[in-house]
Amino acid sequence: MALQIRQASLDDLAILVSFTLAEALEAEGIERSAERVTEGVLAGLEDPAVAMYWVMESPDAGLVGSISVVREWSDWNGDYYWWIQSLYIKPEFRGRGLLKPLIELVREEAKRQGALELRLYAHRSNERALSAYRREGFRELPYQVMSLEL
Repeated sequence: MALQIRQASLDDLAILVSFTLAEALEAEGIERSAERVTEGVLAGLEDPAVAMYWVMESPDAGLVGSISVVREWSDWNGDYYWWIQSLYIKPEFRGRGLLKPLIELVREEAKRQGALELRLYAHRSNERALSAYRREGFRELPYQVMSLEL
């Protein structure tokens, strides 16, 4: 299957929203507001300081996957950590090795821009995703993610 990965554009907004909604439901069992997700994805597409998106497409099947990153400044290290914010591959395309080229593209871009590390977080119960990320070389860190509702 001939695949191309390219930077996402505003033309990809609708499919990226559908991927994000599906990812939230699959990964955490959470239904999100399409309106709110549209606002979020649009903000990233319009401003790379908010987020950066790439899409994977097939000439036959259209868009089959996407990945996005956000950057976190480290005052300790004087540079950015890159975080995979979202990563989605349509279910019928999973298990075909498509995760690797998405991660590699982002990894190379992060290296090119001088990032410190590429990081991600995944729900503890999403063992399929965790296993896939481990196969790609991700390791667990000694940090506990915490949240304070506003």
